[in-house]
Amino acid sequence: YRDLHRNPEPPFGEVRTAGIAATRLRRAGFEVATGIGGTGVAGVLRSGEGPTVLLRADMDALPLAERTGLPYASTATVDDAHGERTPLMHACGHDMHVACLTGAADLLAAGREHWRGTVLAVFQPAEEIAAGARAMLEDGLYERFGAPDIALGQHVFPYPAGTLLHCPGQVLGATETLEVRLHGKGAHGSQPERGIDPVVLAAAVVMRLQTIVSREVAPAERAVVTVSRLRAGHAENTIPDEATMTLNIRAFSPEVMRGGLAAVERVVRAEAAATGVPRPPELRTLSSFPATYNDPAATERLVEAFTGRFGAGRVADLAPMMGSEDFGLFGSAAGVPSVFWGLGAAGPDHPADGEVPGNHSPLFAPAIEPTLSTGVEALVTAARTFLRTPPDGAAGARP
Repeated sequence: YRDLHRNPEPPFGEVRTAGIAATRLRRAGFEVATGIGGTGVAGVLRSGEGPTVLLRADMDALPLAERTGLPYASTATVDDAHGERTPLMHACGHDMHVACLTGAADLLAAGREHWRGTVLAVFQPAEEIAAGARAMLEDGLYERFGAPDIALGQHVFPYPAGTLLHCPGQVLGATETLEVRLHGKGAHGSQPERGIDPVVLAAAVVMRLQTIVSREVAPAERAVVTVSRLRAGHAENTIPDEATMTLNIRAFSPEVMRGGLAAVERVVRAEAAATGVPRPPELRTLSSFPATYNDPAATERLVEAFTGRFGAGRVADLAPMMGSEDFGLFGSAAGVPSVFWGLGAAGPDHPADGEVPGNHSPLFAPAIEPTLSTGVEALVTAARTFLRTPPDGAAGARP
């Protein structure tokens, strides 16, 4: 885990991480394929006739400069799509996910006489840009290894370390990320009357976007509109000729999402028209996350298994969140149930007032233990819950 944390890699650049995962799977006895959908890795372990259980971990990091002060903190950088040198950090716990799944693979292989069926371990690239799951599926993941009967995944969250969190039904919202190019007319900074300032236009768009949720979404519904990036100009004495914005729209219901997207486009085009731009704005989709839905019956079965294994005090409810994931595609692509649960990762040294650094924070620092051991055991327990028990009862023994 410390090695993975110290060496983060960007979406579709997880070459080193994928190599580590593949090596660990081969060492455990899995049949392994690499380069699926770019840098994806899949390993299959069979133990007689029975269901196929997919276990998934994501591998990519975020463009953040780490400020945890940990001795194994990341100092890695990478050139982004704009050619700028950008820091990298595992600020969402994907390093923990990889470490947990490699550990679970080891245990499942060592105890394969205690279960019947097939384990499909998937190490997915590019979750942060909602592209990795689809890329692996389109590259023939299920054609090579067969479709699963259930898809299982876990994710670290800033809850007490060692806690397992569940939510039947919809657990994560849908997300659409858009890039908006606003065209103006460049001029000298001392002669604004000769130009059309896209920075002023961008500011007007940003402020007007804030009214979409507050005035166009019913109070009983939930939605988020975020301007996550705004770029314009290079010189202090020049009015640039364009500005680029990145927008993030989130919602639980498809109707609210459609309304939000339509409102964003209406606002952008109306403000541009009011400014008198020489060219209409351009909007394009950068990424799209579907909503994540947990099969209620499978979730209930998993909660019973977690409660029996870890005790009721370490199993808790998880409220639906606006965060998004592409994990659900592994289940929907095969038409099978999926369950996505939370793994608490906040140690006792964090404050108890709720001010725990959360996912995507430069201060996000999971407590290695008991997070890691709980995550490994949770994956093994989850897999064993849906695999078949040998008729001789050998599965009652702990691997």
